[in-house]
Amino acid sequence: MAISRPIVVAYDISENKARARVRNILKEWNLNNQKSVYECRLTQAQAEELFLQLSHEIDTKTDNLLMAWLEPRRKILTQGLGRHTAMGKKLFYIR
Repeated sequence: MAISRPIVVAYDISENKARARVRNILKEWNLNNQKSVYECRLTQAQAEELFLQLSHEIDTKTDNLLMAWLEPRRKILTQGLGRHTAMGKKLFYIR
């Protein structure tokens, strides 16, 4: 059985239509977000599938896409107001 692990997905997309398409893909995956940063738990196969879907929507000359696994044994530093996420943690907005 595949194990899901915490991962952060972040993007910086310059074109509005491409940004909207990426946002819609991420919404279909029911991922929690703050602006262009999404926090979730995915298996390796799910992460690869999501990466492929998102990669088709970005322009590699102008846009950036980052998917980074979080190390579950390390403490996540946060500051600010927050809300609960799918991982049971608080998502913090820094003002």
